Amino acid sequence: MNMRVGIEKIGVYPGTLSLAMADLCAVRGTDPANLRDSMMIDERSVNPLWEDPVTMAVNAAQSILTEEDRDRIELLIVASESGVDQEKPISTWVQRYLGVNPHCRNFEIKHACYGGTAGLQMAASWIASGLNRGAKALIVATDQSRSHFGKPWEYVMGAGAAAVLVSAEPRIVELELGRSGYWTEEVSDLTRPTSKVETGNSETSLVSYIEALDNAFLHFLERTPEAADFESYFQKNIYHAPFGGMTFRAHSALLRRFRKLSRAEMREHFERRTLPSLAYLRRMGGTYSASTFIGLLGLVDTCPDINPGERISMFSYGSGCCSEFYSVRLCEGAREAAALARVGVTLDGRKPLSVREYEQVESARARLVDCGDYEVPRDGWYDAAYRANRRLVFLGMENYYRQYEWSA
Repeated sequence: MNMRVGIEKIGVYPGTLSLAMADLCAVRGTDPANLRDSMMIDERSVNPLWEDPVTMAVNAAQSILTEEDRDRIELLIVASESGVDQEKPISTWVQRYLGVNPHCRNFEIKHACYGGTAGLQMAASWIASGLNRGAKALIVATDQSRSHFGKPWEYVMGAGAAAVLVSAEPRIVELELGRSGYWTEEVSDLTRPTSKVETGNSETSLVSYIEALDNAFLHFLERTPEAADFESYFQKNIYHAPFGGMTFRAHSALLRRFRKLSRAEMREHFERRTLPSLAYLRRMGGTYSASTFIGLLGLVDTCPDINPGERISMFSYGSGCCSEFYSVRLCEGAREAAALARVGVTLDGRKPLSVREYEQVESARARLVDCGDYEVPRDGWYDAAYRANRRLVFLGMENYYRQYEWSA
């Protein structure tokens, strides 16, 4: 197969508010060094009340799409475990507010943190089939955490969206079609059983993640036996990051298959091959299905020692579970294409919250869940950060119908 298929652009929206983990640790009585060094989390994103998974999805995509892109998109998939309606898909709002071509298949998929990769692979297969006739696909992963005050896992919560434009004109990475291994097994690790609850067994989830990585990689080796020379076959390695420290555990698990290394040697290998992918993730907290795409941008933006044509491994895991290990190649001009997302600038532009302010925002959001009629209150931050910028915002509910508008 000679057709090139891959990622042309990636847009990231990290919200406009942030919480420093050092501040949260001080209030909760936790050692900040553990969060910084072991968990590899420095900050997390927080949404104001007028942002939700719909607005994040649209705001992530609008910054990268041209009018030509909008006209050529004929497949739109939104991946989310933070769905705002039990029936109506987020993808319909995204299609409307982005002004995407109406001759467009659109739907929402849910498979925990694997959903974005599922959408990417579906889009790549459609484009590779040649039946797209030059059209493009837009995959958006968008999620936000629920409130977990005082829980041990509160530190790994977050919010954000990544919009991925997939086409036969890749500019960031080209997918190596067919070089993919996947593995699935039913496991009840993490769950969102109601509109207000996000819970589960974190230890079960961590064990399931490593087991899924191991089996997906074995499947990849069956199809790509030359990858048994892991060290030279891949130049960099990206893993799904429920929190940054999990990527060190994942990388160490794979390394043990090939080499016997001390912990210090493993750490050095990880810092060279994977750590750059956490450049933005450790400032956003948990980004669910978007994490591998944000990790890819972080790596391309901040890592100078990877060249066009070299391989990057990508691993995606979603609770429940399904996993996929696949291979991509860096494109010529990838750094220039990735820089268009301006993720670092956007992260720096967020407003830092105190722990009390963060608790107030999340408590207010929790009170409004399942309410059918309300108007979202605004404050001075809306005037400062939104009125002068064209962002989609959530107005509230009217007789159970969600209301949106552009801020400027």
